[in-house]
Amino acid sequence: MNIFMMILVAVFMLGFYMISSPSQRVIEQETEYAINKSDLRSIAECASAQHNAQIKGTSFQDVCVEQNQIQSKFVCLNSSMRITSCEIVRNKKPEYTYIITATKEIEYEDYNNMLEIIEQYFPNAGSFGIFMDGKIMVGGTSGARVVPDAVIDEMELKNGQLVYLTQYEIPTEDTVFSAPVQSDIICPIGTIKTYRFGRWQCVGYNTKTDCGGDMIWDSELLTCVADESKKPLCAEQQTAVLVDSVWECINPFPEKTCPSGMVARLNYTTLEWECVTDPSVTTPTKKCESLNQGAIFGAVGTTIRVPSSSCTDCEIMVTNYDTCETSCIPDPSKINTPSCYPGDPDECTGASKGFYFGFPSYSYASKVSAIEGRSVPLDARHSQNRKFNCMDCGDSEIDEERSLPPYIIICK
Repeated sequence: MNIFMMILVAVFMLGFYMISSPSQRVIEQETEYAINKSDLRSIAECASAQHNAQIKGTSFQDVCVEQNQIQSKFVCLNSSMRITSCEIVRNKKPEYTYIITATKEIEYEDYNNMLEIIEQYFPNAGSFGIFMDGKIMVGGTSGARVVPDAVIDEMELKNGQLVYLTQYEIPTEDTVFSAPVQSDIICPIGTIKTYRFGRWQCVGYNTKTDCGGDMIWDSELLTCVADESKKPLCAEQQTAVLVDSVWECINPFPEKTCPSGMVARLNYTTLEWECVTDPSVTTPTKKCESLNQGAIFGAVGTTIRVPSSSCTDCEIMVTNYDTCETSCIPDPSKINTPSCYPGDPDECTGASKGFYFGFPSYSYASKVSAIEGRSVPLDARHSQNRKFNCMDCGDSEIDEERSLPPYIIICK
């Protein structure tokens, strides 16, 4: 009997040792580590897939989005670093535009493992990491990316969230992209070929991106035309006119009585009639008996404004008496006029600030003798509003060799 009990005790002790032996605990710890790291990697992959879908304008439908509380947004800021609409309004777009994706908070002890996963599997993701005290901590030696305070408040970011941040620019019709030589792509119906993020892509029509104001995309003409559904109902003596891509009700005929030698002209800044010198009674100093003003163009089927003079309040009209043509050139003396520059001109000075004129096209700039031989920038950073604007280069400085204030300002 004693021998039988001793055998049972020996078997029991042997089994207990095998179960709780150090080698067995090592296997359990390694398995638990691998499972935890796999879960963290699935969170990062789900966030990356959701972020890429937001960039492409598609939807990523997977149960991991809801499980990890992943949200993705377009967030836009103005020049004052405040939240603004992600739209082009009257040909003016936001100063900063972001696509940001955030997950739920991860545990503090998992920070190092998550950073190792990002460094190993997402080395080219850019600003993809753990949010901590206003910064995105990324893997490797890339440092950290500061997140604007307005973006933090909009997304309600908290320490420990996995955040993916991409900055992009809303394209405009006047933006010219230099695409590398590559095979052409054929886009299906309902999409348009657009050069985005370094390659050609097929994206859906987006009126918020392609057209501004009261314009809408015409898939047959492949251009922006007036949206008749937004055309307002005007008073009896008024008519709807498209002014700077926005419908406005104006009086087609002047009600103002002007003295002899002057005619009524509609000021499109204040939409009020004013008396100006009648150009038809001006005695020509040379051989021209009639003047040819530049043609005014508009989209097919669109009502456009036809002013008495094609010049704005910020321009002066000059005449080439050899060709009998008139054209408008900037008038630097109007910088102090509120309709030409609404701010304080004395504040637009220094090594990083200066005035420039919003040239609408290269053909317009070619007629201004003051900038002859100069390169005029017509990009998204320079307005084409035919007014004087203040360029703030921020931390950079004005390129004095390429700039010519108050006509041209180019930052280094």
